[in-house]
Amino acid sequence: MANSAQARKRARQAVKQRSHNMSLRSTLRTAIKKVRKAIGAGDKSVAQNVFKESQSVIDSIADKKVVHKNSVARYKSRLSAAIKAL
Repeated sequence: MANSAQARKRARQAVKQRSHNMSLRSTLRTAIKKVRKAIGAGDKSVAQNVFKESQSVIDSIADKKVVHKNSVARYKSRLSAAIKAL
């Protein structure tokens, strides 16, 4: 347990920030799942539209440094390649 007032405050802030980051990470995963589901359905135009909508969500989460920008680039690249393969 934190002993100083500063350490106690940092511990409180860390809990709050962690819950916020978990929410954003969940949003990221949901956006990726939506695209994968659209790819699984087999309709290329629908998959492209869903990917286009999800791209802004994915990029905004990367800008907040919840996940690394290279990870996001990899996700987007693989989803794009899967759509092109349809």
